[in-house]
Amino acid sequence: MTMGKRGAAAPLAALRRALLETGRAGAASWNLMAVERLDSAAAVLLWQTWGHRWPDALAASPTLRATLERVAAQVKKPEDPSHTPPASPHRSLLGVPHFVRVLGRFVLRLGHNLLGVIELYGRLVLDAGFLARHPRDLPWKEFSANIYKAGAQALPVLALMGFLIGITLSYLSALQLKMYGADLFIVDILGISIIRELGPVLVAILVAGRSGSAMTAQIGVMRVTEEIDALATLGISRTLRVVLPKVAALTLVMPLLVVWTSAAALAGGALAAWMQLDLSVFYFFNALPKTVPVANLWIGLAKGMIFGFLIALLACQFGLHVRPNTESLSMRTTASVVTAITLVIIVDALFAVLTRNIGMPGL
Repeated sequence: MTMGKRGAAAPLAALRRALLETGRAGAASWNLMAVERLDSAAAVLLWQTWGHRWPDALAASPTLRATLERVAAQVKKPEDPSHTPPASPHRSLLGVPHFVRVLGRFVLRLGHNLLGVIELYGRLVLDAGFLARHPRDLPWKEFSANIYKAGAQALPVLALMGFLIGITLSYLSALQLKMYGADLFIVDILGISIIRELGPVLVAILVAGRSGSAMTAQIGVMRVTEEIDALATLGISRTLRVVLPKVAALTLVMPLLVVWTSAAALAGGALAAWMQLDLSVFYFFNALPKTVPVANLWIGLAKGMIFGFLIALLACQFGLHVRPNTESLSMRTTASVVTAITLVIIVDALFAVLTRNIGMPGL
């Protein structure tokens, strides 16, 4: 069959009838070389005409064939309603305890999300390789916009949180150190705890609740309004334009946010130490690099980078799986934040075990 420009200009109903009649006639050879452009709707119509299988002979351009292959991979063949699979006794869950069913659903959901994250990571690696060969296609505007939203706009609240955490931790530590006359050790306590542990973890928790939820909601709204599907129809990679700028921006920004928050926390701790222990602020910051090895700073920066990557990757993963309804959007956003915070705590515990002999005074 030859499908030219005249057929493409015909009314859709007449074209659909003509294609269906041709499909019923069992046309084995199709010639689409005269077709210059084909959108996804027309490709789906052709695929339905062929009975969800390739014809015996097909002549088409490489671009057109790629469009048809993408549609063939996504459109499933409808099942015969008259055929009902026999019920299997193994499918019955009447004799299974409730907690076992809940645990099974949780494990299956966890495995599904893990496979989705791995698949999304693979796509990001492929996109990074593509951008390495085509640097002109780098989405600079999206990248800079995410840096501003996730980084610059978070500075005030992070500084306030870090400053207050530093004051609280210094005040409580000073009460205990006074009892044993170990006032000078407050520099060691604040330096190790803030630079190595509290700074990266607190920043990650706040960023997961602030930027991670915003990323999930933004991509979820794009799913609800079918903007993601529109990108696929236009042949634009959703990971390249939507996911990669968010992941790269948050991965780059998080170490800087960790330094900013840790500095604010140390300033608050030095102020509280001066008020409680009459310890000079100048002495505090002069003794800090002597009592806290620089390896702790590198550990904190590495944590921030890994935390930022994981938070952004999970946020985009949950956002891409939002269904076209508001309930799914809220559920996925909540699940994104909870999962990201949980994973951050788990990774931080692994860091503590693996780096227990690095950066500690006296080791």
